[in-house]
Amino acid sequence: MKFLLVFDFDHTIIDENSDTWIVKCAPEKKLPNGLRNSYQPGHWTEYMGRVFVYLGDNGVKEDEMKRTMTTIPFTAGMIDLLGFIGENKELFDCIIVSDSNTVFIDWILKAVDFHKVFDEVFTNPAAFSSTGYLTVQHFHAHHCTKCPKNLCKRKVLKEFLDKQMERGVNYTQIVYIGDGGNDLCPVMFLTKNDMAMPRQGYTLEKKISQLAQGLSPVQCSVLVWSSATDIMSYLKLLIKK
Repeated sequence: MKFLLVFDFDHTIIDENSDTWIVKCAPEKKLPNGLRNSYQPGHWTEYMGRVFVYLGDNGVKEDEMKRTMTTIPFTAGMIDLLGFIGENKELFDCIIVSDSNTVFIDWILKAVDFHKVFDEVFTNPAAFSSTGYLTVQHFHAHHCTKCPKNLCKRKVLKEFLDKQMERGVNYTQIVYIGDGGNDLCPVMFLTKNDMAMPRQGYTLEKKISQLAQGLSPVQCSVLVWSSATDIMSYLKLLIKK
């Protein structure tokens, strides 16, 4: 009996958006209007690439970025939840699927020593160039029309499950924990044995309830959470069964 926990990162594990938090490093903690207005829907990664160039041009170094990123607050109850998962790793496999980037997630998880809780992190690859600028790339290419062009979380989840099946790992239940619009595509992939846990008041919850009203509800069960304590209560029930 093994369960797969799939976490989004921004507004789920942490209580902010890591990509907008980095703006605290910019001069006067804001971006010029031209840069801010250059975002085009579906092309967030390219936009963040321009933000990182701007920060680099203004002399913002890696250590300052790291200091800033590790001040992001975790969502209420999340530290306890991750501790609980870490203590029960024989029951839970745990992955992150996020539109943030490898550098930010690595910094934040290592600062609180939670990187070992997660078996894999699927997010946009990032690295510092020889000139000290942070660069970010698309996670993969895909053909899904519903998702941003750099990341389809359903594709990531499906490929992970296929790989696990080849290793002989089958999950009793998948629990998907997220908040955003780009979490809907993987939630639609879940079966009636699985559980979607959208964060209360966020886009994912609204989209799931719109589908239910339109009489095409998601197949999986749905349990809304407002603090990670709600998630922990559910996981405790799950392992008691």
